[in-house]
Amino acid sequence: MPRAKRGFKARRRRNKIMKAAKGFWGGRRRLYKQAAATVRRSWRYETRDRRNKKREFRRLWVVRINAAARRCGTSYSRLIGWMKKAGVELDRKILAELAVHDAAGFEKVVASVRPA
Repeated sequence: MPRAKRGFKARRRRNKIMKAAKGFWGGRRRLYKQAAATVRRSWRYETRDRRNKKREFRRLWVVRINAAARRCGTSYSRLIGWMKKAGVELDRKILAELAVHDAAGFEKVVASVRPA
């Protein structure tokens, strides 16, 4: 009985790992065993970091809104409270974008929700 080599399925599986290892450094890119371990670890981190990215962006937006709010003479928490009372439904992403790129527009938003 002839010897059965693994054939195209195993090659396809290895090539998938090696393709995913592009951009890694040294043996982590060239050697299958190291590449496979690194790629599997990267897949674990990838899942975790998709969730963490959402947290980090929200933190960044809050910091930007707070800085712009303080320039307008208030704080982040007061501004968000005023916006909820006034029924203004701008999310933090849009507010942060206004704070960075359109300071005058952000000041108008603050003025419109500030209680008299």
